[in-house]
Amino acid sequence: MAPLITPGSEFDLMWAFIIGIAFGFILEAAGFSTSRKLVGLFYGYDFTVLKVFFTAAVTAATGLLLFNHFGIVDFGAIYVPTTFLWPTVVGGSIMGLGFLLGGFCPGTSVCAAAIGKLDALAFLGGLVLGILFYTLTFESIWMEFRKTSNLGVLLMSDVMGVSYGVSVLIFSIIAIATFLLVSKIKERIADVEY
Repeated sequence: MAPLITPGSEFDLMWAFIIGIAFGFILEAAGFSTSRKLVGLFYGYDFTVLKVFFTAAVTAATGLLLFNHFGIVDFGAIYVPTTFLWPTVVGGSIMGLGFLLGGFCPGTSVCAAAIGKLDALAFLGGLVLGILFYTLTFESIWMEFRKTSNLGVLLMSDVMGVSYGVSVLIFSIIAIATFLLVSKIKERIADVEY
């Protein structure tokens, strides 16, 4: 029954293009091409990004749980990358700092650049320079480091010692609690103009 799109078919690039255009349209419609909205999470005045990411994660986790239950998707066939703790911490910190300073993540910067935002074009320039730096220094700096602190394949359910379904439930409760918390924060700062 699945997958809906057969990997390796001649339509791969067409599907990628269609999905990319749809994704960009949704990002723009949600206001994610505006750096002010994106960094609002870091400064505590707009929690849209947090809500969208939590909603996407809960939806994907619940969807996988249901698809597995009904035999549409086999968990064993899903590739889960190995967790390397310190490379992930360093890479995530660099990404987070870039997000905070530049006001975009890689995907939203492309979306904003596509509608002609100059700050997004500058951000993309920095992104390309960062990729070039990583590539040129890979063998001398990063090649050995990226293999350190190998924790194997980690799933939230394994770490917590519960079934996948229970971990999805716990994650959903955390998401709902976070939504309620940020709504209370938003109410408290509603009178402040930015």
